[in-house]
Amino acid sequence: MGAPGWETVLENNKQAFASGFVQRSRFTTAFPTSMTPAQFVDRLNLNIGSVLSATDRATAIALFGGASDTNNLTARAQALRQAAENQNLYNAEFNRAFVLMQFFGYLRRNPNDAPDSDYTGFDFWQTKLNQFNGNFVAAEMVKAFITSSEYRNRFGP
Repeated sequence: MGAPGWETVLENNKQAFASGFVQRSRFTTAFPTSMTPAQFVDRLNLNIGSVLSATDRATAIALFGGASDTNNLTARAQALRQAAENQNLYNAEFNRAFVLMQFFGYLRRNPNDAPDSDYTGFDFWQTKLNQFNGNFVAAEMVKAFITSSEYRNRFGP
């Protein structure tokens, strides 16, 4: 339990981050304000793996209130948040991100760094996690990582 008002602080921080993000030069180069709302939302959707439903897409486009461009920074930030916080995106990326975190956290390396030369280990663990519907305990992921010889040789006795 956080301090009183933590929900408001969190929401304000999310809004400030999204607002700042859509003003970054890299973002404005990739998503110029001259784009129509439909083009903007469609490009966001393409970048996140085309996970937005037709309803989600329409809701994001509607944030621009019928404007012919995406000059409205508040609407751009809100559309970005809607895409980033979309449940379909979460479902599509969570397991992949979790497995990557295991490599970074336990093995302190990228999934294709030595002793691997490709992503077969990463693919194995992602497939296994998917088979267990994201239940890393049932998939024995953490146990396997911390009992691996690579982990033991690096951090163990």
